[in-house]
Amino acid sequence: MGGVSGAVNPADRAERVPKQDRSRATRQRLLEAAVACLADRGWAGSTVSVVAEHAGVSRGAAQHHFPTREDLFTAAVEYVAEERSTALRALFPEGAAADDRRAVVAALVDLYTGPLFRAALHLWVAASNEEQLRGRVTELEARVGRESHRIAVDLLGADETRPGTRETVQGLLDMARGLGLATLLTDDRARRERVVEQWARLLDAALR
Repeated sequence: MGGVSGAVNPADRAERVPKQDRSRATRQRLLEAAVACLADRGWAGSTVSVVAEHAGVSRGAAQHHFPTREDLFTAAVEYVAEERSTALRALFPEGAAADDRRAVVAALVDLYTGPLFRAALHLWVAASNEEQLRGRVTELEARVGRESHRIAVDLLGADETRPGTRETVQGLLDMARGLGLATLLTDDRARRERVVEQWARLLDAALR
């Protein structure tokens, strides 16, 4: 009979699962709200209270998931970076053929011209002035950079054993980041389209 006392009440189990679901949903809302606030308001205007209000949760609930402001914002940018990487791979589930390189270049450029990049940029600026944040952001950006490079290599069908190929792919990502910076000030979409077309032609020649 001793085993009965250790049994889990089915009602308790049923209650625990929805609670876990609610906790995950709350965490995701906080992460998405943090990125949106950081992109719109910058670091100075993105406090935990502001993010909690934007997410529709209490400040206490926010601090339960993320004890510090630094925890919240580094986790938020990492979360969305992973989501964008997943979405990018999903655009080309079978990989990209040689004649798809323009689409790949355009998709990679889009990674650096949306709210995620604006949020990340604000985080970089804050990290340059805040020692406590710098190590986390440096590690995060290195991880995101490696993942972006791997995705680019896979989608472009690039053979990095060939001399210069790695630098060519990295040059594409650096160019995309530069276009993202330019987009912060002006919406120069027409020029961006021409640059994407030219890079696709250069990649065709370099990776052929």
